[in-house]
Amino acid sequence: MKDFIVDKNFKELTHHRTTVISMACYRTTINHNINGYIPMHWHEEFQFVLIIKGQAIFQIQEEQVIMDEGEALFINSGCLHLAKDLNNSGCIYTCLNVSPSFILSQELFRTYVYPYIEATNLSYILLTTKEQWATNIIDAILEIDRLIQQSPAIYEIDISIKLAQIWRNLIVNGFQLEYKESEMLKNQRMKEMLNWIHLHYTERIVLEDIARAGHLSRSECCRYFKRFVKETPLNYVMEYRIQKSLLLLQQPQYNVTDVAYQVGFNSTSYFINQFKKSMNITPLAYKKKMK
Repeated sequence: MKDFIVDKNFKELTHHRTTVISMACYRTTINHNINGYIPMHWHEEFQFVLIIKGQAIFQIQEEQVIMDEGEALFINSGCLHLAKDLNNSGCIYTCLNVSPSFILSQELFRTYVYPYIEATNLSYILLTTKEQWATNIIDAILEIDRLIQQSPAIYEIDISIKLAQIWRNLIVNGFQLEYKESEMLKNQRMKEMLNWIHLHYTERIVLEDIARAGHLSRSECCRYFKRFVKETPLNYVMEYRIQKSLLLLQQPQYNVTDVAYQVGFNSTSYFINQFKKSMNITPLAYKKKMK
């Protein structure tokens, strides 16, 4: 998938399911994305990522994880995350996105799935071949990928069995779940600030505006962004404006100046400088390249 789109609430718009089963399995080359990386987003589905080639760095909530070929990652429902290629390795990964309600039957969901969704200390789990239970999950991801590609008879049932095996391997390993109201509140405030930026990025934005959206002081707002996004609030606004400009620059009816003002810059020269700093190419050169 080359064009990765999220809505105003930072929720990914990709439909992670087929018409038959509530899941999707696909392969992604990170640097083929229109942004050159997979931008920060979240979705309701559980996500299992398996690195097929190269290296990647994933950020889940405020933590960063470096992944090598053969390693896998579980990302919990509702957790903010992004992915970047590491060292220009041409990273390719298989991604399995599963609706939580499809993991187990409705009768078992409340006891064995829902508590893991709500846990505040379980945003992700790194899966390596050092542990047999993790190897079992990796093998099951590969088998699900094969089943979807080949679609043999009653493969949907085989996939549901594999998903149950994956979940069993996760929960039998004794993760102590925690439920901290303060952490849930921090996550919600961060999403509120990001949502406000995505609604108002075309306007003049100052730090006080962002902080007010999260019901925080200026200093607390900066701490939140440093924790979750690893940059300042205003630097995030700058980067978001540049990312929004990429699609506009591909439209023949807009020149560079048009795009600069549409995404919130009040100076074409400043837009050009910031775009080049972020993308290592000028907006005009990018426009010609995409044409």
